Amino acid sequence: MALMEWSERLSVNLKEVDEQHKKLLALVNELHDAMKSGKGNEAIGKTLDSLMAYVKTHFDFEEKMMTKYAYPDYPAHKREHENLTTKAVDLQTQFRSGKPVLSLEVMSFLQNWLTNHIMNTDKKYSPFLKGKGVS
Repeated sequence: MALMEWSERLSVNLKEVDEQHKKLLALVNELHDAMKSGKGNEAIGKTLDSLMAYVKTHFDFEEKMMTKYAYPDYPAHKREHENLTTKAVDLQTQFRSGKPVLSLEVMSFLQNWLTNHIMNTDKKYSPFLKGKGVS
């Protein structure tokens, strides 16, 4: 069973954002599966790198959209992105240095953070952006 499964409750009703969120969930699941199945550090590292690269792509997309349409809660939203990015880069750095930092607790943190961020923070911008004609 996947760690994270897409459901309509996670939808922000913006097609491109929903597609990106689905990909993020898939990458978190891929990392979780690599850890659970005991894949080597090289395979786990590649999956972690893919996840980190896509997180950056997704955050950049959201932030450009929010600035383009002058979303009023942009500064707070960006801070959330920065906080997760800082934690994730730290984990990635520790992993690369050989420290055993990837654990089920870390996966649980990622799962909870992503779910809460989508449900509480991302869903706030949806009505605003839809009102600006974004679909």
